[in-house]
Amino acid sequence: MMSHRRFCSFIASVIILSFAATSVWAAPPEVDPVIHIVQRGETIYSIARRYGTGVEAITSANAIVNPNWIYAGQRLTIPTQGSPPTTVYTVRWGDNLFSIARRHGTTANTLAWLNGLSNPNFIWAGQRLRLNSSSPPSPEPSSESRVHLVQPGEILIRIARRYNTTVWALARANNLANPSFIYVGQRLIILEESGQEPSPGSGGGEKWIDVNLTTQRLVAYEGDRAVYSAIVSTGTADHPTVTGRYRMQRKYRYKDMSYPGYYYLPDVPYAMFFYSGYALHGTYWHTNFGTPMSFGCVNLTVSDAQWLFDWTTPTLSPGYNVIYSSASNPGTLVVVHY
Repeated sequence: MMSHRRFCSFIASVIILSFAATSVWAAPPEVDPVIHIVQRGETIYSIARRYGTGVEAITSANAIVNPNWIYAGQRLTIPTQGSPPTTVYTVRWGDNLFSIARRHGTTANTLAWLNGLSNPNFIWAGQRLRLNSSSPPSPEPSSESRVHLVQPGEILIRIARRYNTTVWALARANNLANPSFIYVGQRLIILEESGQEPSPGSGGGEKWIDVNLTTQRLVAYEGDRAVYSAIVSTGTADHPTVTGRYRMQRKYRYKDMSYPGYYYLPDVPYAMFFYSGYALHGTYWHTNFGTPMSFGCVNLTVSDAQWLFDWTTPTLSPGYNVIYSSASNPGTLVVVHY
């Protein structure tokens, strides 16, 4: 029979072993985070390669909204526990890349990057988007590109002219959400001519519309031939016009338009919607064309809008007020850029 002293020692040993086992299984040993001090000329891509991690992992760990913007002296936490498994989201009707990014704690630029979207303004219901990745595609300057280091006083349009390219091509190559914002020391990928996208009008007589947000001018083309030109008013800095390539989605001879809490405009003439709530349309409430004035739409004089309405597709039959594009009646191409 076990003595009282030996029994107490046995119980104490069991308690100690139980506590030790609980401590071992409760949590793995902690690892101190790696801190990197950004040096002049470094990018998140180069830092990610140095530590064998992904760009998205670093941006997520440091709550970086724009992965193209870091600065010398910035302290970055480098994840060392590996990246999360890939998560996939199926696009629903009414979604856009910005709302999806906001809902999942990331950015539209990151989602466009992860999914190889050349136009972040174009997604469709049923599309499957990667929200993260254990090895996100981190584009690196190829043999067909070079890098320009932004100097004091430079703006994107001057850089584009220097390299015989366009602001839109630079914005796309560098995932710039706002082509008006670049900073000293930023590294910009300059695609060579062979890697640039051809003009929409090259090689055919297709109708298409070019909207230049820098010059506030719209030009209608048939192939490479300009057939109509108009001065416009596009979105302001607070309510910018989307950039990208679109097809005319629907047209209204007259359409009530509103922005809750700001305006209500009945019977806006010749409204041509090319993306979500963005449209080219006639404007009867101001004549200040050539100056950004709108909440994102492209304002035209009523006569200019009427000409475009009759010229563009889908074609609206007489006596009807609205027409939607279809396979048999597709919409005219609209290109919006700086």
